[in-house]
This record gives sequence, structure tokens and C-alpha cells, in this order.
Amino acid sequence: MSSLLRVQGRIGQRTLLLTTAAVPLTGWTVHVLALHRRLAAAKKDPLTGLLRRDAYTARARQVLRRHGDDVCVVLVDQDHFKDVNDRLSHAAGETVLRATADRLAAWAGPGAAVGRLGGDEFAIVLHLPRGRREVRLAQLVRMLRIPVVLDDGQAVDVAASVGAAALDVIGTRDLAVAQRAADAALYDGKHSGHAVLATKEHATMSSINGRRAGRPGTAMWGRAA
Repeated sequence: MSSLLRVQGRIGQRTLLLTTAAVPLTGWTVHVLALHRRLAAAKKDPLTGLLRRDAYTARARQVLRRHGDDVCVVLVDQDHFKDVNDRLSHAAGETVLRATADRLAAWAGPGAAVGRLGGDEFAIVLHLPRGRREVRLAQLVRMLRIPVVLDDGQAVDVAASVGAAALDVIGTRDLAVAQRAADAALYDGKHSGHAVLATKEHATMSSINGRRAGRPGTAMWGRAA
């Protein structure tokens, strides 16, 4: 056999080995990519696209570590949501939830943790310094009162109750305590058309299933027109 044929033979064998090795490698790559997609999907609520509770909590703690006392924890609860489901349809209710989720994500920005805690309850953890809170929370209330247009063109009046806990106000960086304070503040102003900022007192309140009756003496922002 000539030297040229021997070289060609060796090249052919190497090519075959590389091609054979690439087949399972390609299959594994596809498998890994599919797995990553499934894991990413598992972190998000399938209806709204917001983070599920565990993924939200992990992201929220990252925001806390990055921004410290300039962080606000904001809880949002859709007002009269059961009426929308009962009067219009579950499909209409889902449209309202998706619209609310889109508005929360747009308001919070890409650096925030935005999650759906369940039902019509949402949570946001974001960098929100003291000098911007009043304007930003008032803006959120207004956004959440914009009517939602259904697929058939019908406009549905909507609103949501908002409670916020600023870490420098309540004096803690504990996410669970901040969420409890924001939740208590939210229910102080339920259906009021205001975003309610928690005080230190809210951070020390006990709660049952995250719910409390209203308490007096709470600062309220963002009265809706």
C-alpha cells in the first residue's frame, strides 16, 4: 500500500471516530438544553410567567444582599377578584391576573424579584431608595387601576391593595419579617386605594395565614383618582 493510501486511511479512521463520538455528544447537548428549559419553566408560574415562591425567595435574597437597607418588599392583592371570576368567567380572571403580572414586572424592572405567591397574591422585592418611594408606590397603585381589556374587547375595572415594607424603616433585613410587615400594612389599607408603608410596629405583629385586621396610624400613599 502506498504511503498516500495509508495516510488517507488514517484520516478516514479518525474522521469516523470523531463523527461517532459527536453523535452521543450532540444527543447529550440536546438533553441538557431540554433539561435547562424544563428547570427554567419550573421556576415560573405557568399562567403569569412570574417566579414561583421558591424561585422568588431565592431571587429576593439576592436583591437584599446587593442593595441592603434601600430595599422594599411590596405585597399586592387583587381587589374583588372573586367577583371577576364569578361574574365574567375564569378565563376573564386569568386575563386579569396576566395583566396584573405584566404591570408588576414592568413597574419593578429587570433587577427585581417578582413572584406570584398564589391565587391573586403577588410579591416584589426591589431596590427603592427613600427619596423615590412615595412617587413610585403611587405610580404602582395607578397602574393597577387601569382597566383590563378582555379578548372580546370588554374592559374590566380592576384595582389592587398594596403594602410595602422598607428595610430601613422596619429595622431588619429578614425577608420573612419584611413580608409579614408588608402584609400587615396591606391589610391596614385594604380596598382604600392607597399603597401603605409599614411601620416598625407592623414588623412585630403576629399574623394568621399572613392576614390581619386593619390598624390605625399607618402612612398611606398614592390615592387613586
